[in-house]
Amino acid sequence: MGLSGPTSYRVPAASGEHEIEIKRSRFLCAVRRVETEEEARATIAERRRAFHDARHTCSAFLLGPRRDVARSSDDGEPAGTAGAPMLDALSRFHGAPDLSDTVAVVTRWFGGILLGAGGLTRAYAQCVAETLERTPILTRELRRRYELRLGYGVAGRLETEIRGAGMAVTETEHLPDGVRLVLAVAAAEPPDAVAARIDALTSGRCDVTVADTAWVDLR
Repeated sequence: MGLSGPTSYRVPAASGEHEIEIKRSRFLCAVRRVETEEEARATIAERRRAFHDARHTCSAFLLGPRRDVARSSDDGEPAGTAGAPMLDALSRFHGAPDLSDTVAVVTRWFGGILLGAGGLTRAYAQCVAETLERTPILTRELRRRYELRLGYGVAGRLETEIRGAGMAVTETEHLPDGVRLVLAVAAAEPPDAVAARIDALTSGRCDVTVADTAWVDLR
């Protein structure tokens, strides 16, 4: 994986759900983390099945570190009054302006009073924005992975020191002859410099192999 483009972005840490009522129309928003367009569309279909009595199931989603997949649907509402403002609310969420890998689905039950184009636009955007405010967010960061082999005699203490130095330990495997650790370090750090840091922390008592790069959730 190359290092061009964003090296971090935000995603939902958990699902969020919130409902608002405007002039007797109910708007129920669900926010979910998704990684593919297929997952996003499956979530939309699931919400449609769950609330089959609703008049509209509108949606918007963003995918990828660059947010290069952006889709929305008005689902029968006047053109531009639902999906577009929902997508705008996702794109411009002040709590995480780089939010991605996210689908928002708003289910609407008509209350008998017409809201007009402006009223619908505001309602759909408000419902998504308020739901995002209630949804926990985490950072997803591109990191380079390093594989370490340590002897059992020093593994426990050195793992603690490695974590204390700010290196995320993403895997721990106990082997017959020692412990295998996989570290995730900021991808922008030069591998030689990281290897030197690990060597200093472990006093040269481990073998270090540079693996690959991967997106890691930072909680």
